[in-house]
Amino acid sequence: MSKTPLKSILATSVMLLITACSTETRTSAAQNSISNTEQAKNVIIFIGDGMGVSTVTAARIFDGQSQGLKGEEHTLAFEDFENLALIKTYNTNAQVPDSAGTATAILSGYKTNIGAINVRPHDSIKKMVLNSCVLKHEPPTLTQHAKKAGLSVGIISTARITHATPAAMYGRAVDRGWEADSDVDERALKARCKGLAAQLLESPADIILGGGREKFTDEQLSQWRSKTGHIYVENSEGLRAAPKEQTILGLFTPSHMSFEADRPKNTEPSLAEMTGFAIDALAQRQTGYVLMVEAGRVDHAHHGTNAYRALTDMQALNEAVKVAKEKSGEDTLILVTADHSHVFTMAGYPVRGNPILGLVRRPDPEAGGAAKDYAKADDGNPYTTLGYHNGPNIRKDDSPALTDNMVQAKDYRQQTAVNLAYETHAGEDVPLYATGPGAQNVRGVMEQDEIYNVMANALGWK
Repeated sequence: MSKTPLKSILATSVMLLITACSTETRTSAAQNSISNTEQAKNVIIFIGDGMGVSTVTAARIFDGQSQGLKGEEHTLAFEDFENLALIKTYNTNAQVPDSAGTATAILSGYKTNIGAINVRPHDSIKKMVLNSCVLKHEPPTLTQHAKKAGLSVGIISTARITHATPAAMYGRAVDRGWEADSDVDERALKARCKGLAAQLLESPADIILGGGREKFTDEQLSQWRSKTGHIYVENSEGLRAAPKEQTILGLFTPSHMSFEADRPKNTEPSLAEMTGFAIDALAQRQTGYVLMVEAGRVDHAHHGTNAYRALTDMQALNEAVKVAKEKSGEDTLILVTADHSHVFTMAGYPVRGNPILGLVRRPDPEAGGAAKDYAKADDGNPYTTLGYHNGPNIRKDDSPALTDNMVQAKDYRQQTAVNLAYETHAGEDVPLYATGPGAQNVRGVMEQDEIYNVMANALGWK
């Protein structure tokens, strides 16, 4: 989702502190009911940004077909986790959420306004700025909680490391767009609010890997690098050579890292490589750790109605989960979830094994297998299995007929029903998969802020 401007945050919330208080009461009750029969030494949470159920299903088929299978029977690395729940994703003032409010719920344990990161919800933007920047009354971040408990912390994202989801690990902002100091509203600057980049460099996190170099000034990076034990890397080679016992900041691209389909492998590490490096480095400290890994660009591909890149980035997430399963022991709680869904659909009655990115061929009830001809819409033209409810590539009466070569190309943008500049998030529940100590508390339909309780309880935090 594009950053939410300050004026839009000002305009909409009616939830007030009543919502915040009711969320606190409900969360406390839910936390008290959680079983604490096992304790984890480590927690790894994967967040597939925008990974709704339809995205998981399509990725399962896409990954299976990439291996020569029909696809439907395939299983992703996290789909064999023994515990599963559905997660409600709404923000305090939004039925369909954004990543800032949802990441706050997941990583800090309370819901907040759309566009806000780790700031309690309120109808007044001035009160939110006052509480977060002047009075500093906001609860600690997950990084602060973990460090207070003596744990090491890792933060990984294929988006800018100052983007909404990774920022919820360490920072707070009334407006998620306040990534650099130069992005912060002038009135908020006077109230001593800081950009998320500055907050990251002040955070005690041990391993920080992602994109977004442009959000840091040369002076900020120079000051950070001058501290004893701090290592700064800018490419794959630098990461592989970095001493794992040091505090490491890796910023591999000026803005977001490349989509997996476009990633220059000699300069940008994969999500799996960053995950493996972080687990090795954090485990070496022997303190226990909390690691957040975001596949941030699944979301960006969906916003562009580009299913190919969304699904290849899902494959990258799947490979990272495989690495975590291989490298972590039985003392590690692994969670895989999404912050929100997208208006991404699978439809049209394609035959079993039909290319997931392809045009629809229906089953042939007489001859068996796939029908010879493509299924046709009312306009007489074929259509794809995958599509989006809204976005920039609306199907019109005079749209050219699609071909299989066209729709399976990596740059193809799926057709949409409602014409918008970019595709939007969706509001339905998203999945949460869990394995390891504390996974038994992932069950049923859960509020998103309860995910934090699952992690805290598994680690034995009060």
